Amino acid sequence: MTSIRRKLLGWLIFGFGAASAAAAYGIFHTARNEAGELFDYELRTVALSLPPNLHATMTAQQSDAMLGDIADDRIVIEIWDASGNIAYRSQAVQTLGRYPAGLRTVEDNETPWRVFGVQQPARFVQVAQPLSVRNDLALTLALHTLWPLGVMVPAAIVLVLFVVMRGLAPIGGLSRSLASRSLDALEPLTIDAHTPVEVRPLVVALNDLLRRLHVASQAQRMFVSDAAHELRSPLAALQLQLQAAARDGTLTGSEATLERIQGRLKRLIHLVQQLLTLAREDATAATPMAPVSMRRVGEQVVGEFSLLAEAKQIDLGLETSAARGDADPYIALTEQHALFLLLSTLIDNAIRYTPVGGTVDLLLERTGGRIGIEVRDTGPGIPEDELERVFDRFYRGAGTQVQGSGLGLAIAARIAKRLGIVLVLRNRTGACGLSARVDGFTPADEKRIAQN
Repeated sequence: MTSIRRKLLGWLIFGFGAASAAAAYGIFHTARNEAGELFDYELRTVALSLPPNLHATMTAQQSDAMLGDIADDRIVIEIWDASGNIAYRSQAVQTLGRYPAGLRTVEDNETPWRVFGVQQPARFVQVAQPLSVRNDLALTLALHTLWPLGVMVPAAIVLVLFVVMRGLAPIGGLSRSLASRSLDALEPLTIDAHTPVEVRPLVVALNDLLRRLHVASQAQRMFVSDAAHELRSPLAALQLQLQAAARDGTLTGSEATLERIQGRLKRLIHLVQQLLTLAREDATAATPMAPVSMRRVGEQVVGEFSLLAEAKQIDLGLETSAARGDADPYIALTEQHALFLLLSTLIDNAIRYTPVGGTVDLLLERTGGRIGIEVRDTGPGIPEDELERVFDRFYRGAGTQVQGSGLGLAIAARIAKRLGIVLVLRNRTGACGLSARVDGFTPADEKRIAQN
């Protein structure tokens, strides 16, 4: 996977490391050469500053007292008088031949030396130093000049990491902003003074794409809504005409045929109604929440489906965990119409799949700071491997005998998502049937307590 951050960090760190290595190499050799010139100057200074009264018969103690710390760097000092005889030698064990005046590098007994000689009026002075000593001292001095670079390189790498991460932070923020959006959030991204110039073309392009997606989505929703609306009116008129013709005897045919026509017509009307509901839910934006009595909405839904439940001899009821009283503990912050539609969809689905003589219960529960709703039925339930797929539009499980369009649970899931609540389906344990539970409603009194 290509990563801009990795490329930037890799090239910056590699380039900085290569530049630092080249700089270190140059600094090291420059410092080493300058140290060599310093030691040459030291040889010249020692040769020119030797006292004139040095002679060969001096003891080691007298020589050290007169020369001070000159011999600390293993410098060999030799002096010849005007006759060419040795007048002074600092080390008896180390002797060198006499070389012409000037500065040069020589090799004596396979040991390289740096030698400086100077001719004075009454003597010839020669000062020498092993190159190994000079190299060791020069290396030490050169390494001492590199420690600031050794401290600077890690600090600069950390700075590069920080700068690159801060520089790419707007892209990360843009990615998180897009990732946190819902499928229906097609509003343009905000461009302000904090948006970097390099990121603005990307934001402008994304806003243009979001605008075109919004137009296409609106067109699709309007098409579904218009198509469902245009189909609903003629279908309702057709059903009325069919009923009128059956009553006045102008429609001939067997009773079973007429019942099949009526059933299919009702199924088609129900499908169109669900398509219209789904289109409206897709087109509905988030609305402000208001205190709603969930108990009252539940009673309305139960009353709405009581005739359908009686036709199938199904026991439909509303149960609450809290005792009835003057204060309603089931007032939640939600949208009343959406809640009514959600409960209607779940109860309609439960009645359809519950066999004759079964039970469908609508339960209201309040636990702590949340209100929950559960719709239980005594139907066949849903296979475990299909519990997640039943929320897909037009999906119907294998072996389903009940007539339907596969849109009921998709509509319920869409409403739950818009309300910011959680809809969970599970098969009941210890009994047959399905449990559709909706959690996440905030009680209105809890909200007021939190605000106070």
